[in-house]
Order: sequence, then structure tokens, then C-alpha cells
Amino acid sequence: MTRIFFNEVATRDGFQIEPAFIDTDAKIALVDALSDCGYAKIEVTSFTSPKAIPMLRDADEVMGRIRRVPGVEYTVLVPNLRGAERALEAKADELNLVMSTSETHNLANLRMPMAISFAALSEVIQRVDGQTPINVSLSCSFGCPMEGDVPQANVLGWVERFADLGVRGVTICDTTGMAHPAQVNRMVEALQQRFAQLQLTLHFHNTRGMGLANVLAAVQGGITRFDGSLGGLGGCPYAPGASGNICSEDAIHMLDEMGYDTGINLDKLLAVARQMPQIVGHDVPGQVAKAGRVTDLHPAPEFVNELRQGAS
Repeated sequence: MTRIFFNEVATRDGFQIEPAFIDTDAKIALVDALSDCGYAKIEVTSFTSPKAIPMLRDADEVMGRIRRVPGVEYTVLVPNLRGAERALEAKADELNLVMSTSETHNLANLRMPMAISFAALSEVIQRVDGQTPINVSLSCSFGCPMEGDVPQANVLGWVERFADLGVRGVTICDTTGMAHPAQVNRMVEALQQRFAQLQLTLHFHNTRGMGLANVLAAVQGGITRFDGSLGGLGGCPYAPGASGNICSEDAIHMLDEMGYDTGINLDKLLAVARQMPQIVGHDVPGQVAKAGRVTDLHPAPEFVNELRQGAS
């Protein structure tokens, strides 16, 4: 069965909109625990301005203190050239750049038009010059809550521009959970026809309850890489109505039960996932951590045994 690779984004995308600061030691302990679960990548943090995202003001310390496990790539989001320089100093395994395929969302999220974002990210790619692999995440690729539909051709055009610059991978992001499985089918077919040389990742949110359905549609279309957030945390602060990412453990559980090889030790991952409410100070959307795996059976009520005995 096909191998599926997961990138855990809880400590960056998941934490960035949490209202209460999460202790640096807790972040490091969480990354270290996730490192033992079998992830392909962990997006540890973001080298952005502490004023923009106070939650991640400890990015340098976190990257400097995590325990790095062979076989796991520790990736970071970088918004600009200064962020890239910090990431290189921190010896990140991958730099994740981001811009939107919606002009309105790009202005709201990054405070600049798409053309300027592209120029700035091009400068980062030139500066890195192959020292470290680069991934580009394209937000709102399945629709913008302020503009509506984002034409697939526009998304593919941006992918092509970054592919021409030599990036290793591109992540197609459903930033506000507007995608549906038929749309996902069309997108992944077009992506694989034109950009088979790229490391293609899909990033879904569960805003409208279609997250796992979209994962399944993408897997059945041939995609093998996905972002997920432990407990289903996350959401874009500049996308009205947005909620958390797909829940990593729920998606991995689904694919495991269907016979796919995710490389994840789900028992270890669920043990970590059950710590998330304590770490963030509130309940989280994830379901499997609460209900258990479908193979986690329970004893029948005593009255059932009595009924059985009475019927025999």
C-alpha cells in the first residue's frame, strides 16, 4: 500500500493564534515527543517578527534546544529575507515560504500585494541559493472568504513561477476550509500532470467539516504528503470564519484503518495528543484522542452478561 508522509504543524500553525503564551519548555518537549512518532517533517516555528506573532517570539531558542531525530526534517516558516537568515543560522532542514493566491487575503495577511510578495520570496530563494531546501505554501488555493473562487489556473500559474525558481516543494493550502472533494480531485490531477517533479503537499482545514473527506480525495488522486495539526489546532487570524487544521491523529487513524502506511506510531501519537488540552489550556477538536481507535474495544455492561446467561 502507498506510503503517506505527514508534516506536523501544531507548534507553528497550531499555536500561532492561541491567546495565552505557551511556555518555551513546553514547546520543546512537544517537538521532542513528536519526533519519536514517525513524522516526515515537523514545522517547529516561524522566524517572523515577535510583534507580528508574539507566540513564536522564542523561535531561536526553540530551534536551538530541540532534540533532532535522524529521518525527521525540522522545517520553519520564514516571511522574508531576515527570517531566512535567522532560519539558516538555526540550521533548519527546510524553509517554508508563504504567500496567498488571493490578492485580498495577501493584503490582509502579509500587508502587501501578491506581486511584491513574489518579489520578496524570490529574493529569499536567491539568497538561500540551494543551501537548504525550500517549500512554498500557497494560501487560499481553494477559495478566499473575501473574494470567493480562486481559479485553479491562477493557482497553477503561481506553482509554475516558483517551480521555475527551483524550489523543492509546494504546499497547496485550503486556508479557510472552502475545498470540497470534487475540487480537490481536479486540483491534484492538474498538479501531478504538470509538476510531478515537485514535492507536492496538501494542507486542509476542517472549517466546514470536509477536512478528512478532502484528504481521502487527495490520497486517492495520488498525493502522498499532508500537513496536519495535533488536536486540530490552528487557523488563520486574517481569514474570517477560519478554524483549525485537519487533526493529525484523526487523519492518520483513518488512513491506517484503510491500510495505508503513514509511518506513524499512532499509540505514541495519541498519548501526545491527549496532552494538548493541558498544554493550550482548553479543549481541542480532535476526536480519536477522546474516543480511542476503532480497535480499542470496551467490556460489555454487566447486565449484558446477565441477559446472555438468562437466554442460555
